[in-house]
Amino acid sequence: MPNKESEVIIRVSLDEQGIPEKIFWRAPGSGVPEPKECKSFILSLWDKEEASAMRLDLWTKDLRIDEMDKFYFQTLYTMSENYLRATNNEKGAEDLKQFALAFAKKAGIISDEPKG
Repeated sequence: MPNKESEVIIRVSLDEQGIPEKIFWRAPGSGVPEPKECKSFILSLWDKEEASAMRLDLWTKDLRIDEMDKFYFQTLYTMSENYLRATNNEKGAEDLKQFALAFAKKAGIISDEPKG
């Protein structure tokens, strides 16, 4: 039995057509006690009985495409780091990272231009 529990609360305000207008989240036990607004989230869960991933993706109607591009790049890049920590699979993590960087280049988030 766990000693401690924590919860993450997500609240979505919908317009008349059921499209998300505002998304708020908070995690009272982890330093975010008050609702914080966001424009998009991806929630991935591993269902142990089905042995498959379940996902919930939402974004507000005012999220711009350039913001979605950055959101996905940062999510993919972070996934490569998390995957490495969870599995120690350096090759797989590097493949994910390279995919994220290629995506960012194609989306115009980063360039091939050398800095300096």
